[in-house]
Amino acid sequence: MEDRSYFYLPPPITTINKKVITMKVSMSIELKDIPGQLVHALQPISNLGGNIRSVQHQRDKKTPSGRIPLQLVLEIEERSLNILVERLKERGVNVVRIGEERLKDSMVVLLIGHIVHSDLRETIDSIDSTGFAEVVELSLSMPGVDMTSSASVTLSAIGKEELKDALDILEATAEKKGIMVISSI
Repeated sequence: MEDRSYFYLPPPITTINKKVITMKVSMSIELKDIPGQLVHALQPISNLGGNIRSVQHQRDKKTPSGRIPLQLVLEIEERSLNILVERLKERGVNVVRIGEERLKDSMVVLLIGHIVHSDLRETIDSIDSTGFAEVVELSLSMPGVDMTSSASVTLSAIGKEELKDALDILEATAEKKGIMVISSI
């Protein structure tokens, strides 16, 4: 009889009756300034079933140690995050910061009207004070003091329902001020 004790088959991974928890993570890492390091750093994310949402590669910037800073936003199973960090370190990647993204869903809306004269801060605070949503980006175009202005506003929230609630709050606040809100369908 042949000895097969050196063959090991791990038990199959099953998700029956177990909830797989994925999380959205922002991460700052530093890469060596040599060709191929970006792919070298991103490969473990793929190997662990992660989904890269955003990569900001600052090739022209260098850290004091001569490395290239990189910001990532990715989705990964909660149980795989520590494994990912270890694999990155094994590859010589400096992991500078890891943080779970609290605000997971976003949308862009347009505001049209006398935005600045209607106390823009109060409009933003009506969203930010909820605790579940924030105005994370604002771009304003104001052609003249007495002319109608427009703004592009990015709302982010902890979930889709909360994002809808934030839009409802924004629409109610804007209606009181005579500002038109245009959102995606």
